Amino acid sequence: MSDENTKLINLIADMEEDDAIAMARQLLDGGMQPAAMLEICRSAMDIVGQRFEDQEYFIPELILAGEMLEQIGDMVKPLIAAGAEDAEDREAAGTVLIGTVHGDLHDIGKNIVTFMLDVNGFEVIDLGVDVQPQDFIDAIKKSAPPIIGLSGFLTLAFDSMKETVDAITEAGLRDQVKIMIGGGQVDDAILAHTGADAFGINAMQAVSHCKGWVGAA
Repeated sequence: MSDENTKLINLIADMEEDDAIAMARQLLDGGMQPAAMLEICRSAMDIVGQRFEDQEYFIPELILAGEMLEQIGDMVKPLIAAGAEDAEDREAAGTVLIGTVHGDLHDIGKNIVTFMLDVNGFEVIDLGVDVQPQDFIDAIKKSAPPIIGLSGFLTLAFDSMKETVDAITEAGLRDQVKIMIGGGQVDDAILAHTGADAFGINAMQAVSHCKGWVGAA
């Protein structure tokens, strides 16, 4: 990772809002790819999340980090959208139901994934944050989406993801959907714990999973 990337990650993680936003703008104006900027944001939020878990940061820091990422996202989105306008798969690709699981109010990662799915031709049903398992079940019954995205930033969200997957299974709907998880420190162990089908390290990988599932269907 370049020194510039590392510097921006640290500026975001250290809550240096003005400097972080200015540097993000400079890098994007200098030709940095949107995907690289989103990866910087993901890395910074990993640090913020760990500091929150370690009780070095609290809710105000999470809010400020979210505001910074929202501002950077506003810079990145037009660049992503411009690059997607001529894509062959811009036509309706399928429907994805997404939400941040109960007990977690974080929505920055979810919003980035939602935007990326949208510009890649997916219809997205966003249930918001702190979504109870029954709300996912009701939405599945109403809209019959083939793909479910469960987002969570805090480690406590992993148990909520498992509860949601279990509830979908108990409702007899598990065979009808593919379930993807994302956010925080997701890995193969968390995937196995939750019973989901796949996890996305970043928004681009999330889109790739969805395209693969729709294509296979």
